Order: sequence, then structure tokens, then C-alpha cells
Amino acid sequence: MNPNPFPANGQASACGARRLLTFWGVLIVTGAFSLVASGWAKAEPPSAAATTVSAAETAGPRIEFASPVFDFGKLKQGEIMLHEFEFTNTGTAVLEVTSVSPGCGCTTAGNWDRRVEPGKKGVIPMQFNSSSFRGPVAKGITVTCNDPNQSTVILQFKATVWKPFEVTPASAVFTISSDAESSETKVVHIVSQLEEPVTFSEVAAGNPSFQTELATVKPGKEFELRITAMPPFASASASAAITLMTSSSEAPTVNVPVQVIVQQPVAILPNRLTVPAGALRTTFSPSVTIRNHGTNALVLSDASINVPGVEVSIQETQPNRLFRVTLEFPAGFELKPDEKVEMLVKTNHPKFAEIRIPVVAAQRAATSTTATMAETSAKSPAPVTLTPAASLGEGAPKE
Repeated sequence: MNPNPFPANGQASACGARRLLTFWGVLIVTGAFSLVASGWAKAEPPSAAATTVSAAETAGPRIEFASPVFDFGKLKQGEIMLHEFEFTNTGTAVLEVTSVSPGCGCTTAGNWDRRVEPGKKGVIPMQFNSSSFRGPVAKGITVTCNDPNQSTVILQFKATVWKPFEVTPASAVFTISSDAESSETKVVHIVSQLEEPVTFSEVAAGNPSFQTELATVKPGKEFELRITAMPPFASASASAAITLMTSSSEAPTVNVPVQVIVQQPVAILPNRLTVPAGALRTTFSPSVTIRNHGTNALVLSDASINVPGVEVSIQETQPNRLFRVTLEFPAGFELKPDEKVEMLVKTNHPKFAEIRIPVVAAQRAATSTTATMAETSAKSPAPVTLTPAASLGEGAPKE
């Protein structure tokens, strides 16, 4: 037995070299198999479930808008603007746009593309009228189609509407009694929204019933227009457009509508009273409102009715201006259809001494022909009358 357990130096070196080569060979082969296995894993085809989902996403019609929101930006009030919302059918079947419904009367839809083939584009034209708006505006449009994923699409447009001149109030309206003898004046404020200073060169009323006067509050920016209505008026109403010529090419004129409504000095509502047909089961208390539109204070007195048992009272709601005359018919009272009944109220108005209001019985349920109805209507008394003071002999007291 060799007493030395370790081999000689030459043998040991050769043996160690063989072991090292074997180790690296095993390591290289193992790594190569790992890389091949990884490549096989990456090269595997997609699963059947993934293929089905991808196909489902594009099957059928699909609507896709380039942009569902459009901003017109800054608009001058009164401008009418057009815009076309563009869309694409990104699906595989024909897209049908069945309806386009604007959410406001200011917006109208044009003739849109109703059938769009796959891959093709279509448009929905819209028109916006800014006449009734001021400041920021946002309006919606509802689009209905056969896209199974989104059968309803909401489009929207925005705008900021402005006026070159702000007129407050927008119009001047006069309510004047027909017996008015003095003029009445209203003031309209005009403020320029333009960047450059503005001046007015001419003011035209267009109706001799109105006189105008323009004053400057802040040079180039703020003005005050005084409009005076001059009686008498030939008809129950008069109107005009006050036109102001400006120095701005962007807004060369400013128009202010003016109207006068001429009222009777005394207004009565209702102009006749109706009592239920037949004998009354309970007390019946109708009333009449009398309003003074005249220039003088109105006084009512001696309210009465020409049938016994009915009480008449006057309540003054606003001194010399507004009155309520109430009648109280007792239970059991019956007004005959052909009976002529009037409520009478005396006044101090210089032109009218009395107010007469007819009182009629309600018609029973219709049981006859149209001819009979016409006959009944012909028998109905005339509405309220104002009796002129001169016809009474003594006249009405003067104020």
C-alpha cells in the first residue's frame, strides 16, 4: 500500500483538468435547454378566448366622433353659427343614425348622414342661434344610432355670447290712461362693451308721439337715453324703434323698442256676474274688481242692485286706485233666466257717473240644438257700461 494518499503532482493536475471541463460542459448544456424552452413559451399562439374578445370589440356597427364637444368661442349676440360634428363607423356593419334631437329651440339639426358603411365617415350639421342668450352657453344634442355598445351619444357645444351694447331695460313700455294730459318719461341706460371709445351721432324716434334726449354718463362708455311719451294718442297703442347711430363699424346702430299701451280710465273685472241656476243652496258671494288707471283720485259710492234681499259692499284695497265690490246672495235666492238685473256703483269720475254691471243666471245643461243656444246667447245682457256724466243731467262732481 502506498503510504502517500495523494497522487503525484502530474497525475493530480490531469485529473483536476478533466473534472473542470466536465463541470462547464454540464452548465453550458443546461443553459441552452433553458433558452430553448423560454423561446418555445414565447412563440405559443394566443388562446381562443383572447381571439374571441378581440373580434367582439369590432363586430357590428360602431360610432366614434372626432370630438363630441365643440366651442364656438366668443359670439356677438344675434349671430347664427354652423358646425358639423364628424363621426366614423369603426365597426364591421352598416351604421344607422336614426335621430338627432337638439335640447333647445335655439339649435336645429341639418340633414345628417343616416347610413354609413364600415370605415366611412359621416357628419351631423348643427345650427345655433344666439339671439336669446347672453354670457356662457352650453347646449346638448342627443344622437340615437344602432351601435349596440352605445345606442345614445350626447354631443355638446359651448359659446360665450356678448352684446356690443348693453341696454337696460331692453325696451321702454308706457301704460297710460286715455285721459292723461301730461307726458311721461322713462330712462334707458346704454353701456358699451367695445374696447374702443364710442360716440353717438344721431338719435331717431320714428314716431312723433315720442321725444328723446341722450346724455353722456361716462365718455365713450356709458350713456343715458330719456324717452318721453307725449299725449294725446290717436289709438289704443303706439310703438316705435328708437335708433341711435354709433361711431363703431362693428355695431353701427343701437335699437331701443318703445311701446305705449293706452288704457281706459276705469277697468272692471269681470265685466258681468253669473249666479248659479235655480235656487241657491247656500250663500253666494261673487265680487267685482274696479281699478283706477286715470290721473285723478277715484271715489266709489252708493253700490246697489235692483233685486231685493241682496247686500252690496265696497272695499277700498288701495286708496282711490283699487276697489272690490262684493255681492251677497242669500240661500234660497233664485234668478230667473230672463230677469234683467244690474249692479250699480256711482263714481266721482269727471267723465263717468255710474258703473253698471249685468248679473245673469247660469245656463242649465244643454238639452237643445245649436239654434236654441244661439237664441239664449242673443238674450244675454251687454257687459259692463260706464254711464257718461252728461247723460244724467246733473253730471258728476268735479275733483
